[in-house]
Amino acid sequence: MTDQSQLISSFEAMLARGQDSEMLRFTLGGAYLDQGKPSEAITHLTEAVSLKQDYTAAWKLLGRALVAAGRVPEAIEAFDQGLQVGQANGDKQSVKEIEVFRRRAIKSLDGDAKP
Repeated sequence: MTDQSQLISSFEAMLARGQDSEMLRFTLGGAYLDQGKPSEAITHLTEAVSLKQDYTAAWKLLGRALVAAGRVPEAIEAFDQGLQVGQANGDKQSVKEIEVFRRRAIKSLDGDAKP
């Protein structure tokens, strides 16, 4: 079992015991995304932003997971929400990163539209 798989197993066990939190969901979502499992990542990252709506990093990672799952329009919406939250929180670095990911997502849509 890889380190990432062990991490996921541990965190899933914590969830099963009722130890839910936005940080746990964020970390679990990131681990699933690192393993190339964007659908599982989306589930946990969506819950993370539900638990803490002003969680800039979770919005950014949710957008990345949505892009990885081919759900680019939804990813752009997540990035937009992350930008609003990040600007409100003064998270300048996160805002810059989200802007880059958002531009890439939009560019990928433009690329899909070309013959």
